Amino acid sequence: MTPYGSFTFFIILAVLLAPTVILGLQGKRFHSYNMFVTVIALALIFSSSLNQAIALCLFTIWQVVLINAYIAYRKKANRDYIFYLSVFLSILPLILSKVMPYFSTLNLIGFLGISYLTFKGTQLIMETRDGLIKSNPPLTRLLYFILFFPTISSGPIDRFRRFEKELKLDISAEQYKLLLYEGLNKIFLGFLYKYIIGYSINHFFISQLRFIAHSEFQNHLYYMYSYSLYLFFDFAGYSAFAIGVSYIMGIKSPENFNKPFLSRNIKDFWNRWHMSLSFWFRDYVYMRFVFWMTKKKWIKNRNLLSNLGYILLFLLMGVWHGLALQYIIYGAYHALLMVAYNYFERFNKKHKWWPHNKVTHVVAIIITFHVICFGFYIFSGQLFHKGA
Repeated sequence: MTPYGSFTFFIILAVLLAPTVILGLQGKRFHSYNMFVTVIALALIFSSSLNQAIALCLFTIWQVVLINAYIAYRKKANRDYIFYLSVFLSILPLILSKVMPYFSTLNLIGFLGISYLTFKGTQLIMETRDGLIKSNPPLTRLLYFILFFPTISSGPIDRFRRFEKELKLDISAEQYKLLLYEGLNKIFLGFLYKYIIGYSINHFFISQLRFIAHSEFQNHLYYMYSYSLYLFFDFAGYSAFAIGVSYIMGIKSPENFNKPFLSRNIKDFWNRWHMSLSFWFRDYVYMRFVFWMTKKKWIKNRNLLSNLGYILLFLLMGVWHGLALQYIIYGAYHALLMVAYNYFERFNKKHKWWPHNKVTHVVAIIITFHVICFGFYIFSGQLFHKGA
């Protein structure tokens, strides 16, 4: 059963979470029951694929053992090669899940949500290395964090310390009423985005392009903008569902979108689009690469170091989406945009060529919108086909 993919799923959720709502409105803690709900929800989600269910179980055991082993090791020592090996072993199942389909039609490693679960496990190891996590978390809390079902398939990606902090908070009846209200609002917003606007764009426009467009160029142009809007409303709708259900369960999962099509430049866009993912790559790839290179003193030019960091970040992000050519080019495209904007930003700071006022603000939004849409067009793969 696909999460948030049918009304049946929402009906089942409503039944499962009814005791959570009742307890919450009485100001009582309900995390133990929600852990039980998570197990039931996961059983329903993976009920149609035994291979994926087994892969999820094995992956979880692998991550829990690895995380606890590294935390225990970190209390005694802090060697670089052990840290790098632990990170590699943490992401190894994800790497195998991306590579195996090119060698076999049967993927015994991959399962729904493996990327987002991997990000959770890897960040626990990295934060342990940084000294932010100093003791082994209780097994139930670690499992609850990794397997938290509302966000399992496509995020948002939470951070363990933030998640654990919320688990420890006492929520009064009044506070829960507000959480419930906000959660339901987000769920209704999700229905508006995904099942009304997103569905309408896809069903009444994209699927009808062969009748609407009068030339191949129009076909590609219309597809570029309609697909970009569809992608946003579909994904933002899913995120609203995940965050709304999280709120009902007493966990304020982080936001994933903040009006991305109103971005003033490409940096602003990545601070608004799929924020939990872009912030994860920023903190655990870009910042660590820059810090490591600075520490080793291999590259002293800060601008060059920053640009190399962007290239690494977006190429990895492209490969993370898949090994198909469109994803690699998509990553390279955004890397190029970030490097180009970096140069422009420094040039403008010195020469004041682009003033900051209301007119240039609007123009910047329009330019950025078109640049972003072309990136999504690359992402869709339609650039390499004759028709949409």
